[in-house]
Amino acid sequence: MPSLSVYKSSLDYSYAPGFFPAMECLQHAPQRVRRVLIHTEAVHTPAGEKLTALAEEKGKRVEIADRVLQKVSGKENCYAAAVFTKEEMPLRPDRPHIVLHHPSDSGNVGTILRAGAGFEYEDMAVIRPCVDVFDPKTVRASMGSLFQMRVRLFESMEDYQAAYPEHTLYLFMLRGARPLQEVLAGTVAEPYALVFGNEGSGLPDSFAERGYPVRIESSDRIDSLNLSVASAIGCYAFRFRK
Repeated sequence: MPSLSVYKSSLDYSYAPGFFPAMECLQHAPQRVRRVLIHTEAVHTPAGEKLTALAEEKGKRVEIADRVLQKVSGKENCYAAAVFTKEEMPLRPDRPHIVLHHPSDSGNVGTILRAGAGFEYEDMAVIRPCVDVFDPKTVRASMGSLFQMRVRLFESMEDYQAAYPEHTLYLFMLRGARPLQEVLAGTVAEPYALVFGNEGSGLPDSFAERGYPVRIESSDRIDSLNLSVASAIGCYAFRFRK
């Protein structure tokens, strides 16, 4: 099989580093798995045996790859990884979407993927320019939840809206925004999209005209919420609204 390279965005494959992300990849997207890598020291551990058994069940090759794991992860304590094909998928037009506008932090995007999956969201749009959603750092931060989500990249917000014009936008921002609890007390249009902005700049003020601006109220002891925290609150609130 061809040799593996340190991850670059130009590659058509990436890595799910760690036992749990690798198993999530095998469990939820086995068709995308090219091979599974495992460290010598982990082969006969319970986690190693479980990963190997799952790989064999899915018909995937398992390789002992100590040096490769260190090279592709940049760490000495990475004992397993799945090599997977990068793939964008169309979002479902009848389901709610999470939309991230120009996110710039891998950890935040990974955490949002994990929270989204936990609150039963399965469709995410990401608007460029943005962090690489297939970067191993993002995959690891998501704890493999990337493989339970349908993710599609768009060049602009206009492109997203052209593709899914039926989605009502709930925009988490300050300009013209109503408190989250007030918005949820009324009727939420279906299907909908929860739109979150960049970690530093948020959403442009002009976006207020695109849908319904929403704000999460907090005390004056902080100036703002972290993007991943705000996204988790928004997803939870809309998912379990009465």
